[in-house]
This record gives sequence, structure tokens and C-alpha cells, in this order.
Amino acid sequence: MKPLDPYCIKFSYAICVIFTLICSATVAAELPPSVRDALKRANIPMNSVGIEVREVNSATPLIRVNTNQAMNPASTMKLLTTYAALEILGPAYTWRTEAYIDGTLEEGVLKGNLIIKGYGNPKMNSEHLWLWLHDLRNRGLREIRGDLILDHSAFAPQVFDATAFDNDPLRAYNVTPDALLLNFNAIRFYFAPADGNVRIYTDPALSGITLDNKLTLKNQRNCGDWESNLHIQTLDSLIRLQGTYPAQCGERNKAVSLLSHSRYFEAVFRAVWQEVGGTLQGTSRDGIVPSSAIPISTHYSQPLSEIIRDINKFSNNVMARQLFLSLSLNNSDSIINIPLTNTAQSASVAQSEMVLRNWISKKGFDFPELVLENGAGLSRKERISPHSLSALLQDIQLSPFSAEIEASLPIVGVDGTMKKRHDNCAVTTHAHLKTGSLEGVKSIAGYLQSRSGKQWILVFFINHQNASRGQQAQDELIEWLEEAY
Repeated sequence: MKPLDPYCIKFSYAICVIFTLICSATVAAELPPSVRDALKRANIPMNSVGIEVREVNSATPLIRVNTNQAMNPASTMKLLTTYAALEILGPAYTWRTEAYIDGTLEEGVLKGNLIIKGYGNPKMNSEHLWLWLHDLRNRGLREIRGDLILDHSAFAPQVFDATAFDNDPLRAYNVTPDALLLNFNAIRFYFAPADGNVRIYTDPALSGITLDNKLTLKNQRNCGDWESNLHIQTLDSLIRLQGTYPAQCGERNKAVSLLSHSRYFEAVFRAVWQEVGGTLQGTSRDGIVPSSAIPISTHYSQPLSEIIRDINKFSNNVMARQLFLSLSLNNSDSIINIPLTNTAQSASVAQSEMVLRNWISKKGFDFPELVLENGAGLSRKERISPHSLSALLQDIQLSPFSAEIEASLPIVGVDGTMKKRHDNCAVTTHAHLKTGSLEGVKSIAGYLQSRSGKQWILVFFINHQNASRGQQAQDELIEWLEEAY
């Protein structure tokens, strides 16, 4: 076993005893000196910090700092969305993707159209699509002589500016939610120096899309910021890559979102359909399942209890937004009495917010400061207080789904967004904490088991221009709590 990192050994036994003795009288109003010092070194004033620490079953917090202040929680907002979804939809909830034929199917030939209707599966990928289309082949479909019609109507059209958040519309996290989301609508480009040139290929393969590789290989001292000299643009059915690629980088890859959801789905569908031995003669277009269509096959997603692990452990914003919208789908499988939309309506942000606030009210929460935009925390507008998030975490412990939520959180020093924090420390494996990070925001929230065996709730928000420098203060509090209590 490796020795403990000296950074983790913060307090002597005597200091721990002192803190334990005085906690009931004064600690509720005081932060440990190490946390204050770290904030001071980062030039983060106390009025930009919100903290609440409480024992899981305690009505009285151990530490409270600006705890009722409305603050931007960044991705810790996903705790609210995933918990509400578990209670509203249930841990076994799955998303459907349906295939219909509109025409006659004889001897493997469809004289008509194939319609694909999605309901917002957050994690459909090329492997799932391959298995599903292979199932279609097994059901006797080989040749489609009509069109591929894509039905996105389960989600209402969204007015969404992909440049609004950070003026970087190609970033994968800026993808618009869609009822027929596939591979997060991302194309991963792989680059490798080869014979004086740059070899490029994509995952997934894209049928009908041409790669125009105009990259030149460049020799320089080191790899550096290789992405800054890479320029990608789309021109109809052509993707052009220009700029330079440093030979010193070796093999690298980059994921971007370049195509509309419909164009992307068609390109991947055609590639996979051809791979499983099918043909498609017609074009692709958006539409609605007609009354004359006959269902032929349905694909089911992983259950919600598994989906939330990706959302929370890896802070997947696209999946969180898909889940948020799914709250307002008409679902007869809803396990608690929360009014959902009727079948004539598509899921929308406004509808989902109404459902979520209704759930909050029925739970008896009072979150007057709550501001929702997408439920993922990828937002400049969303707000919640440390106290409200602490109350949510406390309620989770009383829920029959507490194990599902806790299992979805990153384990400190082990996995997810906490894999490289506190590794080889006493606190390693002793905490499940959700992180959040935006420009000007640094947040962390979840559960910690201290050395004494007590279970704690910890919420620590920083909203300040120097927030990115506040991680050490958060780490100091985590390690102090593990040691002292």
C-alpha cells in the first residue's frame, strides 16, 4: 500500500479533539482556518462562497456560510434533475425508439417508407443502432425503396443558440436536445501522422459525407495547443479540415458537433444499414408517423438507474438535458402522482419545469430562489441555494432510491470527475461527491463518511471570477471534515 500523501495529513490528533469539543458552540459560524486561508490565497471573498455541512440525520448544520444565498450551482444542479426523474419516472424507466413501415413489405422489399420515431433516449449509440437494425433485417426487411422518415415530434422544437453559452458551437456539450439523439450528435475525428501527411478518419462512419483533408503536417518543438491550428467546416455534404497538425502530437482525437440531428442520423443510419446488408433507395426527411404506418420493431434504452450514472459521474450535460425534457413526456409508467403532459403535446422546457416544480411542491420543499433553464447546470441563469441543495441531499437519504443516487455520484479518488482528486488520501473512497465547474463557478455537493463513521452532507459553492482557483479550499474542507469528525 502506498503511504499517505503528506498533503492529506492536515491536523494533529490534538487539533481534532479541540474542534470536536467546541463544535456545538462555535463551529457552526466558523470555517476551519485552512479553508479560509485557501480562499484568501485564491483572492475569493467570503461573500462569494456558499457552504452548508450537516450530519445526514441532523436538523442543525455544523457549518453555514451564506447558506440561503441564491447561487449558480453549475453541474451540481444535476442532483435535482436526476433525483426528481427517479421519483417521477422510476428507476426502471426506459426510452423507446420505434420503427414503422408505411407501404407493403414482400420478400424483404419495402415498397414504401421506413419511419423512425424517437422519444429522447439520452444514450443511443452506433452499437445500439447496429443491433436494432440487425433485428430489422431478421424481421425480413432488406431493401427500402421509399424514404427514411425521421419523427422528432416527441420533443417540441427548441429555439437554441449553440453559440450563446461560450461562443463555441462545435463543442459536444453544446448539442441541442433531440428526440432522435444518436451518439450525442458528435463526430470524433482521429488524427495520425503518416508518411509526411496527416491521416484522418471518423467515428462513426458517415455515409454520404465526404472528408476534404487539407491538413498539413508540421514539425515543431512540442505538441502545444494543437487544436488551435485546426479548422473544421461543413459545406453541404462535405467536411473540410484545414490548418496544421504537429508531428510531435502523434495520434490525437477530437469530438465535435457539426451536423443537424437529422443529417447526422441519416448519415450513420445509411452506413450501419449498409453494413448489416440493407439498402435504402430514397432520401431522408423529417416527418410524423402517419396513421397508416405499421409498427415493426421497438428499441429500448438502458434503464434510468443506469443512465443517471453517466449523467452524474461524468457530468454529461447532453444526457441531463434529455432527461430534463423527458420529465414532461406523457408517461403512463410514472410511479408517483405527478401530472404530465397529454399525448397531444410534445415535451418542452416549460412543461418539464412545471412538472419539476410540481414535484418539489408535493415533496414539501421550499426553494423560492430556484431558477431553472435546462436542469443540467450548463447555464448562466440557473440558481439554487446551498441550503436547498443540502435539504435535497438529506431527503434523498430517506428515499427508496437513495442507493441509486449515491451510486451515480463520483467516488472520491476512484472514478468520474473525482478520479484524480484526493487520490491516495485518507478520504479516498470515503465520499461520493458531484462536481460542477463553469467560468466563474466551482461547486461540489454530496456525501462523506468521516473517520468516526459519521455520515455528512457537504455543499460548497463558489461564484467568483477566481472560482477556478478555489478547488484547494474545497479539498481542505473535505479533508478537514473527514479528519476532525
